[in-house]
Amino acid sequence: MAAMPVALAPQMHIVSVQTGLPTRVVEPERTRLIAVATPPLSETVLQHRLRAVLYYRTDDAPWEEGIWVKESLGEVLCFFPEIAGRLRRGTSGSWGVKLNDAGVRFQQATVEVTMEDFLADQGRNEAALAPWINVTAETPDMCSLLFMQLSQFQGGGYAIGVSCTVLLSDPLSLARFLLTWARKHRDMKAQNNIVQRPMMQYMAYIQRPEICSKRVRSFPIDSVAADGTNAQTMLFRTPGGYETGDLRALAAACINRASNELRVDRPLRFTLIVAPRNSARGATTVETAVTADDLNKGDDGQNLEATVWDELGLEELTLRGVKPVHVSYRIVGGGDEGIVVMMPDGDGFLVAATVPK
Repeated sequence: MAAMPVALAPQMHIVSVQTGLPTRVVEPERTRLIAVATPPLSETVLQHRLRAVLYYRTDDAPWEEGIWVKESLGEVLCFFPEIAGRLRRGTSGSWGVKLNDAGVRFQQATVEVTMEDFLADQGRNEAALAPWINVTAETPDMCSLLFMQLSQFQGGGYAIGVSCTVLLSDPLSLARFLLTWARKHRDMKAQNNIVQRPMMQYMAYIQRPEICSKRVRSFPIDSVAADGTNAQTMLFRTPGGYETGDLRALAAACINRASNELRVDRPLRFTLIVAPRNSARGATTVETAVTADDLNKGDDGQNLEATVWDELGLEELTLRGVKPVHVSYRIVGGGDEGIVVMMPDGDGFLVAATVPK
């Protein structure tokens, strides 16, 4: 009896690769500092990143939507200059993000699977919908720090996937950026502001839409490394008064609480990242290889308020008049270390504690 054929993995086709640039410049040489408590930054820490994927159910996702995305990105990046920043390594282990110096990598893609089938797959590889290229310590200024991809599914529906290094933006700041972008996207389409810009660069697509069917490259979805699946994240809110407290002890308490509730072994060490209150002018602090001795200084975290990703508000991110049918979040780390990201929120912190499974 002949063997049953093996189902082939769905193909993804990249049809456009562009750079979203701010429409206005900031003051020259403005840089947000990254204070590294224990230099140097390892390659592993440079890959710590956020990933969010939002799924929308619509009858179609025309190629023109990509034009609107790029145009609205350019407008909103003016108000979030760090998002368009370039990572720079200085002397003596210092780092910084040069604001408005690189832009955002934006791609359009098609996927040979329906959105319903993709979401029904418990082992779905969302890394293919929110691409990432590793940041290198040797040439960090040549690496993109934020990727956005619009992926159209067969039969209707599309996904917006975003990957961003935690050295550039924390989950709360990234959510604020995306929500602001969505509002600008909506307003520009409603006011038809795009027609006020030179349209010659799009004329070929208007006259010959078949150009959009050309592919930059194609590959099976499962050929993309399914990163981030070996870690889990919990979110906590702290009471006020922690700004001057022992942030290491607070981070350790979050790691301890997350490990207990997720029923996993406590990591032997973790990386602590504290976001600035002013994302454009403050300094991000990074402390790597916080060890078990520091973990023992933290309590069990029972005084912390556990919260959920929904509080970031991305479930309300409306595009083309509809809200997402599903939103996924992930902090992607590396190896067997934990990651703690502290985000100032009011007079306390929103804390994301990521532990390996």
